[in-house]
Amino acid sequence: MLWIYYKLQIIKYMSFKKVRDAHKTENTEDYLEIIADLLNTKGEARIVDIASKLDIAQATANKTIQRLQNQGFVKKEPYRSIFLTLKGQEVASVSKKRHIIVLTFLKNLGLDARTAEADAEGIEHHVSDKTLKKMEQFNKKN
Repeated sequence: MLWIYYKLQIIKYMSFKKVRDAHKTENTEDYLEIIADLLNTKGEARIVDIASKLDIAQATANKTIQRLQNQGFVKKEPYRSIFLTLKGQEVASVSKKRHIIVLTFLKNLGLDARTAEADAEGIEHHVSDKTLKKMEQFNKKN
C-alpha cells in the first residue's frame, strides 16, 4: 500500500513540474505570438503596441524584448520595429496553432467567444500534446 502512495506522489510531482515548466515558456510564447500578429496585421511590431496588447508598462515590455533578443527570438534596433528571427517565427507559429486548436475546441463545446478566448489563452500553454491532438480530432468532427 505504501508503494501506491509513493507512486501517486511521483505523479503529483511530475504534474507540478509540468506546470512550472509551462510557466517558464508561457511569457515567451505570448510575446512571440503578439509580435507575429502585429507584423501580420500592421506590418510592424513596436514596444508601445506590445505593451498595449498586454496591458503592461512599456518599460516592462522593453525589458522582456531585450531578454528575447538575447535568447535569439527577436531582432531589434533602436527606434525600429521588432522582428522575429527564424527561431522566434517557429515558436510563434506553434504557439498560434495551439491557441487556435484550443480556442476552436472551447467554442465547439458551446462557450461564447469572449470566454473561449480568455480560457484558451491560459490552457494553450499547459495542455499536453496528447490532449491537444484529441482536441484537434474533436474539432474536425464538429
